[in-house]
Amino acid sequence: MGINSERDIEANMQIGPTDHGMVRIFIEAGGTEIPMDFEPEEAEEIAEEIRAAVIAARAIKTR
Repeated sequence: MGINSERDIEANMQIGPTDHGMVRIFIEAGGTEIPMDFEPEEAEEIAEEIRAAVIAARAIKTR
């Protein structure tokens, strides 16, 4: 499965700080829970990648 492969899977995602000073992305789908903890600097890098993907997706959509 790749980034362009569509799937009909329902999932919930939560993002927030932990009590240990980490940023957690928590994904739950089909009874599976995936907690991913990141240092704040890593979370900033992820946020920058998401922003870049938004810009690229908008560029594709306006063609």
